[in-house]
Amino acid sequence: MLDAARAWLVQDPDPSTQDELSAVVAVAASGDASALALLADRFAGRLQFGTAGLRAELGWGPLRMNRAVVSQAAAGLGRFLIDAGRDRSVVIGYDGRVNSDVFARDSAEVMRGLGLDVTLLPSALPTPVLAFAVRHLGVGAGVMVTASHNPPRDNGYKVYLGGEDDGSQIVPPVDGAIASAIEQVAAGSVADLARATDYTVAGPELLDAYVAATAAIVPAPALPVDEQPAVVYTAMHGVGWETARAVFTAAGFAEPAVVPEQIEPDGAFPTVSFPNPEEPGAMDLATARGAALGADLVIANDPDADRLALAIPTGDGGYRRLSGNEVGWLLGWRAASRAAAAGTTGVLAASIVSSPALARVAARHGLGYRDTLTGFKWVSRVPDLLFGYEEALGYLVDPQVVRDKDGISAALELLSLATELHAAGKSIGSQLDAFAAEFGAFASGQVATRVDDLARIGEVMQALRTTPPASLGPLAVVSTTDYASGVDGFPPSDILRYDLTGEARVIVRPSGTEPKVKVYIDTVAATPAEAQALVDALADAIRPRVS
Repeated sequence: MLDAARAWLVQDPDPSTQDELSAVVAVAASGDASALALLADRFAGRLQFGTAGLRAELGWGPLRMNRAVVSQAAAGLGRFLIDAGRDRSVVIGYDGRVNSDVFARDSAEVMRGLGLDVTLLPSALPTPVLAFAVRHLGVGAGVMVTASHNPPRDNGYKVYLGGEDDGSQIVPPVDGAIASAIEQVAAGSVADLARATDYTVAGPELLDAYVAATAAIVPAPALPVDEQPAVVYTAMHGVGWETARAVFTAAGFAEPAVVPEQIEPDGAFPTVSFPNPEEPGAMDLATARGAALGADLVIANDPDADRLALAIPTGDGGYRRLSGNEVGWLLGWRAASRAAAAGTTGVLAASIVSSPALARVAARHGLGYRDTLTGFKWVSRVPDLLFGYEEALGYLVDPQVVRDKDGISAALELLSLATELHAAGKSIGSQLDAFAAEFGAFASGQVATRVDDLARIGEVMQALRTTPPASLGPLAVVSTTDYASGVDGFPPSDILRYDLTGEARVIVRPSGTEPKVKVYIDTVAATPAEAQALVDALADAIRPRVS
């Protein structure tokens, strides 16, 4: 491993990671066992490029996110575009994480060095702005440097394609072709890659276009600014605020109060241990601010603003964060009602681990419905899509503007809905009650087991396949579906689904972005309390099997 480390040092363009690795190499050269073990760990392979691009902790070596790995990825993507005969143009965006701007400039220089037409976004901006730019500029590809809601020390590299892919994230077999091109680049030296700095930096008109297009998706507010619901917003140390504020204002809504400790981009994420609105405690500052101001609604974007979380008052001074499914039901019902009023047709879609409630909404409104594999790359590609979501706080409310989840446009739709309800003396909470009365009392829950050894994930899945449960809690297993060989047109996937009596279901799969086994539980009953009790019982039953 010493030879591999020394070869990496020669090509590493970053003095900081060079210095760190040099120190380890010097100690390892003396025979130090811990230093040698560290080198063996960091040089045991390289980051694998897939449909989610790249995502890992910052650091030196081919198994971490750094300038050398990013330069290789940029060159591989550029060569793929050239070799595949695609449009030789790319737009590059970045968020506020550590080194995101550096990685974006490296990508711009390397791809420009290949002769591509490169546009770099002018500052740290939300991922939806980059996704919008791919279509708006008509380019061949887009790159977003972000690790979304991952831990603070992570960064990542997400790829979109233009042309026939219409600005969606990559899917197989394109990911494999790009990965192969990256491997070919990695066989040489990063130091030999041609670079050029004469790329274009986008002007303010690009962001203006996103703001205008997004603001136009909702009708004019039902109330004047001073009569609208009171709202608190947090960017969770990310890049969402300035763009969200511009969109809300352009659409005619009052500027929300903010959480001042979290409103500016900060890659250290000092007030949260895990900058994901789903994580316990992540929204505590926001809900405390909401309680202090008597807010009707608390809105949170994740750090790159492609996800949305919502919390509503509980009536006792506290707030309850809605699940991704609850928000998805409300937005899907809104989209279906709007389509019915306009006499239009189309399809609602959700990932297979999201609640089956949306299918019931589609059927009631005479619309099509599609389940997809997990990941918005699949949701966004559904033909004739009106609305799509996945339970992990991702919502696509207007496929004509952005072909990806967009936490800002989803927030705008929720503001619009809340304002309409407020004008009628109602609330988001009462709308959830109305949904249950109209479509049934659905409930959902999750069990997530984090592992230190990735091999444990395979062991858990294999054990479930070898000895499948005949029942879970009070419910019998009616059928088991293993997606490993491909089911109903889905490509082979490491997913197990258990359908139970009473229309309940349990789905188990490895996380695509974190070292976790995830379990998704969905029930429907006569009342929300009964549905939630079933979720809790099923969670207790499945937890020992995935721990």
